[in-house]
Amino acid sequence: MAELVYGRKYVWEWPVRLSHWMTALSLSVLFASGLYIANPVLAPNGEPAFHFVMGRVREIHFAAAYLLFFSFLVRSYWFWVGNNYARSGFPFVWRRSWWLDLRRQGTLYLGLERGRVHLGHNALAGLAYTTFVIFLGWADILTGFAIYSETKPGGFWDRMLGWMIPLLGGSYQARMWHHMLAWTFVVFLILHLYIVFFDSHQYKNGLISSIVSGYKFYEKGDIDTDRWAS
Repeated sequence: MAELVYGRKYVWEWPVRLSHWMTALSLSVLFASGLYIANPVLAPNGEPAFHFVMGRVREIHFAAAYLLFFSFLVRSYWFWVGNNYARSGFPFVWRRSWWLDLRRQGTLYLGLERGRVHLGHNALAGLAYTTFVIFLGWADILTGFAIYSETKPGGFWDRMLGWMIPLLGGSYQARMWHHMLAWTFVVFLILHLYIVFFDSHQYKNGLISSIVSGYKFYEKGDIDTDRWAS
């Protein structure tokens, strides 16, 4: 039996890890506060001016929104200036190798089989991040700030994104789009946690701890093809 050669490699740089945890924190606060804003079941009796609960929840919601926005800006910047793994999993739809990896990874997950380990993201993970986090995430951020712009007509966000309100069919429809987009993060969270625990159990490569330390373990034969231009 051939001896396995293990190594340890620095994969996730600190801005990637920081953005991950800022996103996780802000989304948790945003979703909880957003549910309350949509349906304030615990609203106290009396004049709102005397307790201001909804106002405080909205303040928390807006603060978390700015944190998420900052997190996305950091991650977008580091996509270009970080190491190869900062661009890991990007859907290179023009590459035949990306489609092959996508099919292979999907087949392995459906069959609960152990495949070859990727040091970065595999094609399926990259497609999920791009769709749920980047595309739908930015859509949720923009619709949220468009709704926020209504609190200050003629202000910065009104000038930047106020045009989205009539485009989406009015204030009510904009809120519905924002609300539905928020639920896509719940779908992503379920898939994300399942895959993380599944891969950690299958590969024993420090996947969970890597988002804290930045280091992943690998063995000879693991896939390390995270290249932007190749």
